Amino acid sequence: MSMDFIEALQEIERDKGITKDVLLEAIEAALISSYKRNFNTAQNVRVDINRHTGVIKVYARKTVVDEVLDPRLEITVEASREINPHYQIDDIADIEVTPRDFGRIAAQTAKQVVTQRIREAERGLIYNAFIDKEEDIVNGIVQRQDVRNLFVDLGKVEAVLPLTELMPTDKFKHGDRVKSYITKVENTTKGPQIILSRTHPGLLKRLFELEVPEIYDGVVEIRSVAREAGFRSKIAVHSRNTEVDPVGSCVGQKGLRVQTIVNELKGEKIDIVRWSESVDEYVANALSPSKVLEVIVFEQEKMARVIVPDYQLSLAIGIKGQNARLAAKLTGWKIDIKSETQAEQEYGRPKSLTTIMHQDSVSID
Repeated sequence: MSMDFIEALQEIERDKGITKDVLLEAIEAALISSYKRNFNTAQNVRVDINRHTGVIKVYARKTVVDEVLDPRLEITVEASREINPHYQIDDIADIEVTPRDFGRIAAQTAKQVVTQRIREAERGLIYNAFIDKEEDIVNGIVQRQDVRNLFVDLGKVEAVLPLTELMPTDKFKHGDRVKSYITKVENTTKGPQIILSRTHPGLLKRLFELEVPEIYDGVVEIRSVAREAGFRSKIAVHSRNTEVDPVGSCVGQKGLRVQTIVNELKGEKIDIVRWSESVDEYVANALSPSKVLEVIVFEQEKMARVIVPDYQLSLAIGIKGQNARLAAKLTGWKIDIKSETQAEQEYGRPKSLTTIMHQDSVSID
């Protein structure tokens, strides 16, 4: 070790943010293990690295006693005072035992420790950078694929995109750019692990935040999202400003804003509906694009019975029940859909059958 070594540690401190003292303490601890391993000794030792010159010394630590029972751990008062005349019974005497060729071992050990600490520091920086991006969107480049995952290069780290988190319409190959949602950031023994998704409802929400300034600014808020990735989604929006149309803001002029999102999601259909405090109105809006005649709310069961025109029944339910299923997810209410004829047969014709309008709902194919 030398002054060059100390200067190198100071440079690492400036570049990597790891303090010189922390590195030196780690090296000293590692050198104790190296000394015991290489010189086959069980005695207590202390390693000291001079903070200015880099000179390394190894000291055996022995307890000062009247009678020595274990010479590896003990030393007589007389022998200890040859080293330092002030030693007393029960003091710990430091006796230099630095081997002649210890410099080579020290250099190898120091290199390993510094390399490990730099690696740990860089992993820590990457983890701190990405933990703040959890539940956010990132862009990456597909690097490779195995039977379970796509591996995506995010610049400083390689993230994992499980194949189960891909949309049915997603087809990626090496070198393709992919926009994904970070679902989890973990600090593992092998470094930060970042898990991505293309199916998470959060991806849709973040895409709208990116494309719609009114959402980003907080004027329009997304109250709920329901998604069957790659097929159809519903999003409920609300405006804090009565003069701002939340649905129109999300659609954009000539549908440009929402079409950008549809393109990113490979043609996924998106229904944008107006959120309402009124359950019956909200449920009716959520069943867009179908028309609704009446919504009867059962508060205790948290269930809504919806009556639609006969010719709208299949549209309200959707293919394989998809429209009704998404509306239920969006609102958090169970929805029982009946045609007008079914309602008359089962419950009798309502005295007043009023059409519930939901003109603010938009369906984008």
